[in-house]
Amino acid sequence: MLRRRVRQPIRRHSITPATAFADDSPSADDATEAPRPAIWAIGDVHGCCQSLDALLASPEIAGDPNCRFWFVGDLVNRGPSNAETLRRVMSLGDRATVVLGNHDLRALGVAAGCLRPDARDTLSDLFDAPDADVLLDWLRAQPLIHVQDRHVLAHAGLYPGWDVLQAMAHAGEVEAMLRDNDWRRHMRTLLGAAPLAWNAKLETQLRLRFIVSAFTRMRLCTRNGALAPGAKSAPGRWPRETLPWYNLPRRAGADKTIVFGHWATLGLLVRSDAVCLDTGCVTGGPLTAYRLSDRKLVQVAREALAQVA
Repeated sequence: MLRRRVRQPIRRHSITPATAFADDSPSADDATEAPRPAIWAIGDVHGCCQSLDALLASPEIAGDPNCRFWFVGDLVNRGPSNAETLRRVMSLGDRATVVLGNHDLRALGVAAGCLRPDARDTLSDLFDAPDADVLLDWLRAQPLIHVQDRHVLAHAGLYPGWDVLQAMAHAGEVEAMLRDNDWRRHMRTLLGAAPLAWNAKLETQLRLRFIVSAFTRMRLCTRNGALAPGAKSAPGRWPRETLPWYNLPRRAGADKTIVFGHWATLGLLVRSDAVCLDTGCVTGGPLTAYRLSDRKLVQVAREALAQVA
């Protein structure tokens, strides 16, 4: 049962906006600079904290105490240990970078009272936790996109009609509402039926809902760039008039490597411009980590727990 609590405002100094580009310009100190920490991108966890612990304990990862972690989103829901998963990622401090997924937003929507939990949701342990308010406040402070050098982290990918700077600006509109003290009311604006086609002149609610959908639910698009959420998304079964978003001709952002999840039926995909890390941990597949610098993969097995929408 979700208990109502007195809302505590987020400390403004604790919130970091969507990350801007790192400065790659050479300096006189380059020769003496320490090498950058390795970054491991980790697929959809879905509350499978035991799998996450096993992955973090693998020799390649545990043996590097300075490495960083990028989480593709959907930390919670469908698995058994949502509160513990959030605590584990929070305990990593600034070693962890997280972007929000559709299931993370669903958790916030249910907590806000604008979505009803359904039979597939497994969020009770989160809502009943003594530190639920702390966990939810931390979750809603996470961005929709993170950019570093030539890599872009976003749960569903980068909408083909936006370049990286445009995507960051659009993400900021949603992030500001999630981080506001009145976030519960804002969830009604952000969640709900969204238009399939982007237009910069969309009225505010539809504009925000499209942004949310593009960052957290996108898989297939039509050739003119409209989202196709109802189409079969298993490889080889999608309609002829649709393509995976990363295969659209002349898409903006094709010069970056987009690291994403959200697409368990697609599974592991490693290309120079697109890396999918949703290998279906919560439905019986492994949990996957991918090292950005050399494409090294580490996986841990997982027994099926649920069927993810």
